[in-house]
Amino acid sequence: MLFIWFCLFSYMTSTSTSLDSLAVSQSIRDGETLVSAGGITELGFFIPGNSARRYLGIWFRNVSPFTVVWVANRNTPLDNKSGVLKLNENGILVLLNATNSTIWSSSNISSKTENDPIARLLDSGNFVVKNGEQTNENGVLWQSFDHPCDISMPEMKIGWNLETGVERYVSSWTSDDDPAEGEYALKMDLRGYPQLIVFKGPDIKSRAGPFNGFSLVANPVPSHDTLPKFVFNEKEVYYEFELLDKSAFFLYKLSPSGTGQSLFWTSQLRTRQVASIGDQDQCETYAFCGANSLCNYDGNHPTCECLRGYVPKSPDQWNISIWVNGCVPMNKSNCENNDTDGFFKYTHMKLPDTSSSWFNATMNLDECHKSCLKNCSCTAYANLDVRDGGSGCLLWLNNLVDLRSFSEWGQDFYIRVSASELDHAGHGNVKRKIVGITVGVTIFGLIISCVCIFIIKNQGTARKIYNKHYQNRLLRKEDIDLPTFDLSVLANATENFSTRNKLGEGGFGPVYKGTLIDGKELAVKRLSKKSEQGLDEFKNEVALISKLQHRNLVKLLGCCIDGDEKMLIYEFMPNHSLDYFVFDETKRKFLDWPKRFNIINGIARGLLYLHQDSRLRIIHRDLKTSNVLLDANLHPKISDFGLARSFIGDQVEANTNRVAGTYGYIPPEYAARGHFSLKSDVFSYGVIVLEIVSGKKNREFSDPEHYNNLLGHAWRLWTEERVLELLDELLGEQCAPFEVIRCIQVGLLCVQQRPEDRPDMSSVVLMLNSDTSLPKPKVPGFYTEIDVTSDANSSSANQKLHSVNELSITILDAR
Repeated sequence: MLFIWFCLFSYMTSTSTSLDSLAVSQSIRDGETLVSAGGITELGFFIPGNSARRYLGIWFRNVSPFTVVWVANRNTPLDNKSGVLKLNENGILVLLNATNSTIWSSSNISSKTENDPIARLLDSGNFVVKNGEQTNENGVLWQSFDHPCDISMPEMKIGWNLETGVERYVSSWTSDDDPAEGEYALKMDLRGYPQLIVFKGPDIKSRAGPFNGFSLVANPVPSHDTLPKFVFNEKEVYYEFELLDKSAFFLYKLSPSGTGQSLFWTSQLRTRQVASIGDQDQCETYAFCGANSLCNYDGNHPTCECLRGYVPKSPDQWNISIWVNGCVPMNKSNCENNDTDGFFKYTHMKLPDTSSSWFNATMNLDECHKSCLKNCSCTAYANLDVRDGGSGCLLWLNNLVDLRSFSEWGQDFYIRVSASELDHAGHGNVKRKIVGITVGVTIFGLIISCVCIFIIKNQGTARKIYNKHYQNRLLRKEDIDLPTFDLSVLANATENFSTRNKLGEGGFGPVYKGTLIDGKELAVKRLSKKSEQGLDEFKNEVALISKLQHRNLVKLLGCCIDGDEKMLIYEFMPNHSLDYFVFDETKRKFLDWPKRFNIINGIARGLLYLHQDSRLRIIHRDLKTSNVLLDANLHPKISDFGLARSFIGDQVEANTNRVAGTYGYIPPEYAARGHFSLKSDVFSYGVIVLEIVSGKKNREFSDPEHYNNLLGHAWRLWTEERVLELLDELLGEQCAPFEVIRCIQVGLLCVQQRPEDRPDMSSVVLMLNSDTSLPKPKVPGFYTEIDVTSDANSSSANQKLHSVNELSITILDAR
């Protein structure tokens, strides 16, 4: 009996499942494990996810959910429980299958093997083969930390051994069920100044950036008590991090989709938490904005802007938020005049791609500045290390790619700009300022002299000039309660109202894009001197819109009155107007159904504010697709309040003998009798809704079978229960039919012939965003069944009511 117990004890100790090490001639079979000394990590065989295959791996014990951090045979799985792990006399780990064939081994031995090698699993998750019980680094024959899988752990190096050429990198699993090496990898890129990059195959997906002494520039130091470390010498270059709180656990995982994730838990709370890091927004997509541009993320959407001294390479695409082509220098560099160049400072930046950079660890920032200035190819510079006030020099010698800004962290970055850009930014040299002042004083003196002579010779004309100036001063004081801009500032911002900066032209005059000295963009609406809708409409728009503040209304920033020049300055809308998109065969494909539905809702909310929620009760009177502007994220903003009217108290309607508006959007009662009300805007809104859904203009559409306009065509499809045929064919099956039908029904309710049948905007907003049943629409305005023979002439005559470029019109109604 004693003999039997002795044999059992010997067998159990030779295959113990509670030991942390594996000696020569010992083995681990499927179902047996090694457990680290502190009971934190475990090595054994496992099945990932829903797979049926088996793998040898390492995981953390007593953590939920199951967390595997390393897999030995990730590319050569076992089909059954026949796997056996052994350590041979040469210190090599071998994994054998049922036929005793080696399917994986740790054959990369870094030093001479002694007679008593041992493999030990550490609490850190590292599986180490050593020469006996040696504790120094020279005693390590092999370690799993040199062969990462999809997890980076504390004290695991990501980088290169420059002496042996061995690269350590993290690579994703193929899927959650398959640990085979996937298409994503986190590697240390040695081109230029080393930086961490996530690759998708050979292509760059995202970039963590270079280490700046404090952290990876793209990520602040994690909040889980970790200390980052970057080593760069003649022997090796690598990044690692250390855990300061030994009761906490923090890992970096590269998921099968290429998303970086942080995994963390504590020894007290052993439920693993997961959070995406680094690449959770589009600004972390490599070169999202193209070259020489800057990506900003407001928490919801990314936006791109060219760096100082650069302009979009493809302006048309840039204006519709296609930024991939980036920006190019505004002026070609002149290497003969490098001493006149300077640098513009950006703060809180993720530094651009350093693969085409040069660096020096001993230079200070001033020396770095001078070094970049001397090199014609140098486009920017920054400190290599931001600690203790900054040290070292990093120069960029090519395009600046993958820049982004942050609100609180990042570092200072200096880009090279021409002398003209420095002047534009208010950094001109003293000599130039002195010359400018001298010339200005001289010219001013001559002007004063001429004015004096002129006044003496013609006092009557001088009095008229004074009176006109006095009237303009009264206009400023009495009617305008918002900032005023100098004409010279606006002329400079628009390049003297250059045609290349012209955004479009409305009934009051052209609109120009302007860029102020500080880089802020704006839209300048310049009142045409030939316009008959002049001063009254100008004052009306200033008086009304200056009192309005809503997310779906264009914000008025200020105005300018200088002699005959009268201008309104608005926030700049990079995506132009709604008609620029929805009626264009190419551009309207960028308006998928969710975007169109958002625009329909946004316009409704803006109108509701005008009609009900603002301090004034306002009727727009010229609502149309060209007066709905789109911001960088394609959110709608109502603009152009020149024809708007405000109602007092409970007033809801009025009459005018001067009918103003745009053909195709004017309701019947307004066109025929000059009668306008809140329901006039509702009618215009209904037209816009049907145009957005169909992608067709009401005034240009003609039903080939019944010769109806868009409203009549929509009405016939509704009555014949074929209403989905109105949907823009480019949308295909990407939209929800229920939402489309509801929008069409709301549009038809808004364009009904009788104003009293139309809903108010509060009802419209409710109908668009609820599942309640809606009333059935009645016949729309202007609906008649016509045929070619009897009404073709009258129809064509009616079509002449509008102008070619869809300007707002003013007509006198003789009826």
